[in-house]
Amino acid sequence: VESELARNRVVVVAGFQGLNRSDDITTLGRGGSDTSAVALAAALHADRCQIFTDVEGVYTADPRKIPKATKLKEITFDEMLELASLGAQVLNNRSVELAKKYNVELEVISSINPVPGTVVKEETKVEGMLIKGVAKDTDVAVLTVKDVPDVPGMSFKIFSLLAQKNINVDIILQTTGRDGKKDMSFTVPLGDAESAVAALKNATHRIGGGDITVDKTCAKVSIVGAGMQSHSGVASTMFEALFNQNINIKMISTSEIKISVIIDEADADKAVAAIHDAFIN
Repeated sequence: VESELARNRVVVVAGFQGLNRSDDITTLGRGGSDTSAVALAAALHADRCQIFTDVEGVYTADPRKIPKATKLKEITFDEMLELASLGAQVLNNRSVELAKKYNVELEVISSINPVPGTVVKEETKVEGMLIKGVAKDTDVAVLTVKDVPDVPGMSFKIFSLLAQKNINVDIILQTTGRDGKKDMSFTVPLGDAESAVAALKNATHRIGGGDITVDKTCAKVSIVGAGMQSHSGVASTMFEALFNQNINIKMISTSEIKISVIIDEADADKAVAAIHDAFIN
């Protein structure tokens, strides 16, 4: 590629593919062409990597569902990574991870309309929007293991079983112990729910729990923004928006730049709209 560029030629490279350790040609999976572009930009020390897509940039919510969604001029790698992993489908999260690792500035830009897109980079202006986006993910199931013995090592036994099956666990909620027992609830991808239940039921002699239930009618709604690190009342505003719509929260997870809640899937679109209105006018 470099030798062709040195001759001032435009190089067209097939994306979505790579080599494994044995030099066999492999595919990179979903979003592989984004990842290919970022890898090339990193290797060539490019000033910027532009990802052309069917939207004009990164929005504060899905513009097809939320008409008031606004396009962001810029967003940090960390914020974009959170949004990508929480259900926003503009960029593949592996491509964002690679861009962050090699500090490749990204621009999400429209392949249809010649307008400025959204720049994804290490740092953005500190002042500005408190929340950069609201994301929805319906690929969620909540599993509950009831009456687990309230003794050391039970969490390890449960989650090591799931790790052996390569099942990713996201939000975890443990009730306060009572009568020497506790309930443990956690989320897994919807497609892994049945295999997770089967693995746990086959090992009840190890974990000693009671019934194992699964709820597949859930959705995860999240807000993301680096601004919440230095502002109080963000969670309160989000929860008030849900309360005003009479939406019940089943589980909550937080980090420095995101808050996620598990709610009924039927309420997900209404929740996104309410939360978006509360933060982004």
